[in-house]
Amino acid sequence: MVSTASKTLQDQLFGRDLPRLAQGLGLALRVALLKGRGSYLCLHRMEQALAAPRDRASVASLHRVQRWSQSTRTGDLAELSGLDERSHLIGLVTSTRENCLGSQCPQAKACHVNLARREAMAADVLVVNHHLFFADMTVRESGVAELLPAMRVLVFDEAHQLNEIGVQFLGRQLGTHQLLELARDILGAGLQLARGLVDWNATAGALEHAARELRLLFPRSVLGGKLRWQGEVAQGVDVEAWRQVVDGLRGALGQVVENLSTVSELSPDFGRLIERAQDLQEQLRGFTEGRGVASVRWVEVAHQVRLVESPLDIAQAMAPRLRLGESEADGRAWIFTSATLGDDTDLNWFCEPCGLTAATQLRVGSPFNYPRQAALYVPTDLSRPDDVRHPTEVAELVARGARRLGGRTLVLTTTLRALNLVGEHLRSLFPEGSGTQVLVQGQDSRSLLMDRFRQGGFSGPGTILVASASFWQGFDVPGDALQLVVID
Repeated sequence: MVSTASKTLQDQLFGRDLPRLAQGLGLALRVALLKGRGSYLCLHRMEQALAAPRDRASVASLHRVQRWSQSTRTGDLAELSGLDERSHLIGLVTSTRENCLGSQCPQAKACHVNLARREAMAADVLVVNHHLFFADMTVRESGVAELLPAMRVLVFDEAHQLNEIGVQFLGRQLGTHQLLELARDILGAGLQLARGLVDWNATAGALEHAARELRLLFPRSVLGGKLRWQGEVAQGVDVEAWRQVVDGLRGALGQVVENLSTVSELSPDFGRLIERAQDLQEQLRGFTEGRGVASVRWVEVAHQVRLVESPLDIAQAMAPRLRLGESEADGRAWIFTSATLGDDTDLNWFCEPCGLTAATQLRVGSPFNYPRQAALYVPTDLSRPDDVRHPTEVAELVARGARRLGGRTLVLTTTLRALNLVGEHLRSLFPEGSGTQVLVQGQDSRSLLMDRFRQGGFSGPGTILVASASFWQGFDVPGDALQLVVID
């Protein structure tokens, strides 16, 4: 099994690197790719989404997904061209651990997640990602747990991210987005499957109101920031106001469970909704109790609010689950590899939090001659990043480089706002017919944008790609197709 840091890196390993390696070594290997549920089309959720009232644009997009669903074999949404990975549509046509009906689902036989798991069980080499590995380690539901005993070699690529990703899954979280999604799904399922039996608008509305009250508890002045949480309440929050909000949430979730219980026998959808509400009740209960000594709490404040409690490291969870000390006895090898583990001789910053203090270490020098092959340039005349002129100046700097190189330029932004502003200005500098095409993340699927960029470096017009987030890792452009990377 090979576990890597992101879905982009998974696609690269599965689609390009491993097939080339197998061919070079003359090995006939069956390689499988397994992602989390959110990457696969859920046929049942798609049917529900099509049955619910939507605006015209959403209906058109859903019908396009439906047409694609009749021809796809894998159901992997990365294959669907024109679908932005940030689209709200993805949440409507995919399942989560909380809302999946499992064997009770009417589409269980045709389920793409089940098909992917079956292929994984039959493979010689399986490619997963760290998020999926830890999700499975904590809840044993994704299928990786069943595969682990059969694995002889387990490789963790981009291992420097293990601790950070692990603590996300090994703690607890409660966010207003979870509450609002539950309210939306209650209203949809209630009106579709049990109209008139419960006042669904009032039930969902009370939960939405409680979620809004939780959001309003935290000042907008810390938007995009984090608040310390060392005592009963987070920094700057009134204790009495916090207790009132918690009481409101308890009441709303209690009413949800009570109302859903009256119709639970009508459909398995209601049973899953009850479980989701009860899980949120449990998370809320955890945040009203004292935290453990080896954990830390904080609040993330954005347009939504997220309460987080995480362990300080993953060593305690990893060691017993991976049985690291028994590798020689059971014949298994665990390999943790990364190009960015640092210069610390003992790698203590990485090994200790991950429980790998007894690991053997091998250091291999870089094959790249950076002084000959690359140059780093830091402009000193640009406005500060918070200045309104900054995106325009970045775009003009990009344009100057791209004109000299014939495109072959990748722009990586740190915010979606900069992504849109830089992309918009570059399109005005390189209109259609100019000989250079400007691609902007969101206008098509990630894999299609990558392919178009690579092709643009070898044939046709020069290409500039403006991207953020998922393009920061796993975007491999060999040769001369990429010659300039600009990071704002």
